[in-house]
Amino acid sequence: MFELCTKSSLPGWVIMWCLALAIYVGLKAVSWVSVRMEAPAWKHVAYLLGWPGMDTVHFLAGHASRPLVSEWLFASFKMGLGVVLIWIVVPLIRGNDLLAGWVGMIGIVFILHFGLFHLLSCWWRSLGMAAIPIMNWPIVATSVAEFWGRRWNLAFRDLTHRFLFVPLVRRIGAVGALLTGFLISGLIHDLVISVPACGGWGGPTCFFVLQGLGVLLERSKLGRKAGLGRGVAGYLLCICVILLPSPLLFHRPFVERVILPFLAVIGARS
Repeated sequence: MFELCTKSSLPGWVIMWCLALAIYVGLKAVSWVSVRMEAPAWKHVAYLLGWPGMDTVHFLAGHASRPLVSEWLFASFKMGLGVVLIWIVVPLIRGNDLLAGWVGMIGIVFILHFGLFHLLSCWWRSLGMAAIPIMNWPIVATSVAEFWGRRWNLAFRDLTHRFLFVPLVRRIGAVGALLTGFLISGLIHDLVISVPACGGWGGPTCFFVLQGLGVLLERSKLGRKAGLGRGVAGYLLCICVILLPSPLLFHRPFVERVILPFLAVIGARS
């Protein structure tokens, strides 16, 4: 990996997208191969090529109510907001590349995770498929466990819960499985974020280890007594554990060497 970082002639943003795509394709294949279900061939193709989620059983066999027009409009609004952030707000930011990079990253997430993926969910559900949105209002989470377990990127959560957490619980217990899961998530993010940036090593891993410790804190006797897993106290803990340390995850080398060049390529930065 170090040679990939130092000797590659490819731009960092190309390496990032290639690594992210390779990991996604591998995990998608695992989720599909592990569940042998009888379903029309077109459903299998749709799951593999037309849906970013990892819940094979629900997608192939489940049924969902059709989305309301308001949900279509909301998903479109979020995608439009991402477009505005990238191609209108980012070009207006002068003299602060770090801020421009962060706004650009937020715009990318709104276009993909909150916008496009939500629109895909609406489309598949309009056809009767159980394509549950992979983002579930993460901003309203009142505990760290709720944020990562039920609200943020449910595609990755579905897979890690089935293939990592459940098997590890039987071997090393719930606490060990929890910390191991977050550690592995951190290592994967280090691969996708730090390797293309040739820097910031260990930041994403530290960030996710901190998430595991945050979950343990809110589930401890002291945490339960202080109400850290609910209400205002839980919301404040989310800010302290998830939001404030986020520069560990998306560190400066990543923003400057990967995100800003990518924004320049797509016409958001001169």
